[in-house]
Amino acid sequence: MSVHPRDVLLGAQAGGVQLPVCDHYSGVEVRMRKSLQLQAEMTQEFGTCVFDVSLDCEDGAPVGGEADHAQLVIELALKADAQARVAVRVHPVDHPSFEADMASIAGQAGHRLTHIMVPKVESVADIARAEEALRHAGAPDLPLHVLIESPAAVQRAFDIAAHRRVQSIGFGVMDFVSAHAGAIPAEGMSSEGQFTHPLVVRAKLEIASACHAFGKVPSHCVVTEFNDERAIRMAAERAARELGYTRMWSIHPAQIRPILEAMAPRAQEIERASEIIAAAQAADWAPISHEGQLHDRASYRYFWQVIERAHRTGRELPPEMKLYFQLH
Repeated sequence: MSVHPRDVLLGAQAGGVQLPVCDHYSGVEVRMRKSLQLQAEMTQEFGTCVFDVSLDCEDGAPVGGEADHAQLVIELALKADAQARVAVRVHPVDHPSFEADMASIAGQAGHRLTHIMVPKVESVADIARAEEALRHAGAPDLPLHVLIESPAAVQRAFDIAAHRRVQSIGFGVMDFVSAHAGAIPAEGMSSEGQFTHPLVVRAKLEIASACHAFGKVPSHCVVTEFNDERAIRMAAERAARELGYTRMWSIHPAQIRPILEAMAPRAQEIERASEIIAAAQAADWAPISHEGQLHDRASYRYFWQVIERAHRTGRELPPEMKLYFQLH
């Protein structure tokens, strides 16, 4: 096991950054604290951090209390467990509090954050403004996650995904639907309608395609029916298996486990991938035959990515596959 599969297989065709498949948003103080506690508990349970906690300033801050709310999320980020993955969603670039958010949050807590989420991004110019704000705050290397929420922004998805600072793109389904002035019915925001209305599906596919073209992570939108486990599970499965999304938003703790389970490889997929990677390693990555099928580095790459996704979702791996993550 002298050569790691990631070093052999990914290289120039790497799938880009690897992120937890669930991004959990919370903006109310008691819920933010509980979210961080839950993250720590589930990290202990699974042996890896299986979801990000994004502390929300855009929807969480009361009008007129933006500065106080920013200080609260700074305090929470700085006090979080050393293994925690904490991010912050700031206000949009055209909001009066944007510059102050970036200066205080990135300036004081940038070293503890995994990324900053910028909502309502319309163009590369918005990203450039956010990048400049990070530079002024002394956090020039902090990644940006962005949220596309309008038809015009969808049109620019490939340009946005190409920006070197962008790590992930999310889709704001509710703002996207409302931006159509009634041309898309309200059902287009529902857990089922967002997978059937052509304009909504087209937007999701455009974002996912743009992300994969540049090695970025497409993050699927919210399901507002947070008490309906069937709805969140169905949405996560369809987002992953039909639309190419590798990450999804949670807005309630009850949604986290269904997202993890829906986006995780199935047990038989993990077993098959483990067998193929082990055989490939034994063959020094030369072509092999497995159950009557030829496999080479192209398929090895796919099956290694299955193993990585299983690890990120806390699935049980064979001992020889677990060892790769202990060594790397």
